[in-house]
Amino acid sequence: MTVDIALVLGILVLSIVLFISAKIRMDVIALMVLGSLVVTGLVTPPQAVAGFSNGAVIAVWAMFILSNALTRAGIANIIGHSVLRLAGRQEGRMVVVIMITAGIMSFFMNNIGVAALMLPVVVDVARRTRVPVSRLLIPLTYGTLLGGLTTLVGTPPNLLISNALATAGFTPFGIFDFTPLGAMLLLIGTVFVALLGRHVLPRKKPEEQTQRRSQRNLRMQYGLQARNFEMRVAHDSILVGKSLAQSRIGSAAGLIVMALERRGRTELMPSKQTVLQGGDRLFVQGRLDRFHEFQRWSELVIEREAPVLQGLMAGQVAFVEVTVAEGSTLEGSLLHHSDFRKRYGANVLAIRRGDLVRRVNLAYVPLKAGDVLLLQASSETAAELERSTEFGSPRRVGERELSEIYRLQERIFVVRVPRESQLAGGTLSRSRFADAFDFRLLALFREGELTIMPEADQSLQGGDLLLIQGREEDLDVLRGLQELEVERDSQTNVNALESERLGMVEATLDPRSRLVGQPVTELSFREKYGLELAAVWRKGEAIRTNLDQLVLQLGDALLLLGPREKLQLLERDQDFLLLTPLGQRTIDTSKAPVAGAIMAGVVVATLLGWLPIYMSALIGATLMVLTRCLTMEEAYRAIEWRAIFLIAGMLPLGTAMEDSGAARYLAEQTMNLLGPFGPWWVIGGLYIVTTLANFVIPAAALVVLMSPIVLTASVDLGFEPQTAMMAVAMAASASFSSPISHPAHVLVMGPGGYRFADYLKVGLPLSALIFVSVMLLLPVFWPLTPLK
Repeated sequence: MTVDIALVLGILVLSIVLFISAKIRMDVIALMVLGSLVVTGLVTPPQAVAGFSNGAVIAVWAMFILSNALTRAGIANIIGHSVLRLAGRQEGRMVVVIMITAGIMSFFMNNIGVAALMLPVVVDVARRTRVPVSRLLIPLTYGTLLGGLTTLVGTPPNLLISNALATAGFTPFGIFDFTPLGAMLLLIGTVFVALLGRHVLPRKKPEEQTQRRSQRNLRMQYGLQARNFEMRVAHDSILVGKSLAQSRIGSAAGLIVMALERRGRTELMPSKQTVLQGGDRLFVQGRLDRFHEFQRWSELVIEREAPVLQGLMAGQVAFVEVTVAEGSTLEGSLLHHSDFRKRYGANVLAIRRGDLVRRVNLAYVPLKAGDVLLLQASSETAAELERSTEFGSPRRVGERELSEIYRLQERIFVVRVPRESQLAGGTLSRSRFADAFDFRLLALFREGELTIMPEADQSLQGGDLLLIQGREEDLDVLRGLQELEVERDSQTNVNALESERLGMVEATLDPRSRLVGQPVTELSFREKYGLELAAVWRKGEAIRTNLDQLVLQLGDALLLLGPREKLQLLERDQDFLLLTPLGQRTIDTSKAPVAGAIMAGVVVATLLGWLPIYMSALIGATLMVLTRCLTMEEAYRAIEWRAIFLIAGMLPLGTAMEDSGAARYLAEQTMNLLGPFGPWWVIGGLYIVTTLANFVIPAAALVVLMSPIVLTASVDLGFEPQTAMMAVAMAASASFSSPISHPAHVLVMGPGGYRFADYLKVGLPLSALIFVSVMLLLPVFWPLTPLK
């Protein structure tokens, strides 16, 4: 093994480790690989950036545009709705029709786009036929993946495999060379799922799931039933003159203000900046019992012993500054005080970013690498933090800095639990008190004994003194919440208001949504959309509390509440896919003939050899914009830029593997192990390696890494490489067994209520069946041909 081979293999192994860890974005890993290859001299700078002008990369992004243009022109929607009318009401037949329809559409459209387009259609069919949607959505994604195997442009790995053949001097695949094998696999996979696979998918009572997305039953599905009531603001209330945001009615008490009535006029979904006045009536949704439990905290009495308790505590705790390290798991996430306390044994008292020091509302600040956190911890915990890889530059902070830089003394006060208080026996963890007001319990003084940093489940007793970091004025707001008068006999009026003018809708995030990875608190649903996020469905469970501390993920189903006209506008928002019918949506199909003709022209030009695929796709994408099938802005948005940078960044590694001899080295190891059994054993081994690697490595990057190894092994066997390359293409795109192996799986996870195990139960036997089928059909459609 030469030094160059060792370096290439080292970079390869390190990139795989980074892919598995998921601590760094995949496209960033690809760019790190590119830079490493140049620095180590394994490729030249022109070779390193050649991937961005590579024909396969151009074809991939051009096909993203073509696919999106077909969707916007309404072609795919026409096909989907028309064909699904043939599905009937029998579950097995519906699975067949859905998988075949999605598969055919994926011949020329991006499979993620097909899944996103078909998702609302399938959900609507499930609702009307009362078939559990959980029995239909995984078959939908499997249909798109199997359909992508059937043409050169069906999926990026096919294009990359063909490009690798052309680059190595072999005959590349034509646009329909994948079709005979791919179509057979689509039929085999469909029959398996329809006859056997669907039976192991989760099945709830039909009325429980199919009614889930009706306006009437969304409330029950998300656990929001019997949550409407009315409150009145007293004329002398502390809340008069404060905005809804300042009153903390929503963030603290977990209530949704659906409407505000003032002097006979009703404002639906009032802005959080709306200032409260005496006599205002608030129509509210939420748990009344939890609201009353929260109100009890207004019994706390402010005391003046803060300096005394601070003095007693001073010798028992340490104040430490730590910096959020690059690549830390905290990077990009919101600060959850209770989780941070459990994980690190410390309280976060402040966040310093440059010259800005933030001491309040810390839970709403997404952390960044380089942020400095001021922590309160025991001396032992402080020593452990200094050794943690999550943080850098740990440093003890003295009293002077605490006073001058952080002004900590301004935000620390003491409250007393009254002797006969209803709070006795309760804990901070049972309410939203600490999180809602961003209070940190620093110490507890009881019967002469001081407890430093008590646990959140510490029971309270009458007479306890609590040393708290926060704002004293927030206790006034708490007393204002106590003054709100609840109208107990107004349930009918509130329900009538909701049914007539307000509605609910369930939506999931589009795969290209800009909201993926964004904290809910930064999105301002109320201000931006005029809607309120009532609940989130994630991994089979409804989340109804602490929504402002969530970071949205692909696959989340969102329950949104608001005026019906605002909900209608949401249908045109490109960040969402609506799962609840809001009436018949009209789609402009006037451009459908033009878009269809352009796509047909791309196929014919490539098929007849007039133009290479990347040029015909590029010209086709340009014509789509010129004919206004989509705008240039929509074209840019259609491109999966992460995938483009991932492919372009990993292509130089394939070049380095070939030039350094690493590909030959790995091929020789494969030959030594499987060569004595014959060429089909080698091909089968390469297929299995590709399938297993697909669990952790993106398919596009995987074929870039496998191509030079497969090409070298085929030459050593003395056969043309097309057969082995076809096998690897099939293996790379057959991602059935894990929800994280393909974005289409993640997309349906929330709407289908799936768990990780559901994908394994169907995906593993389907993967085994596809492997056996490929190995049996390859000799028929792609027999081994001696090398010329």
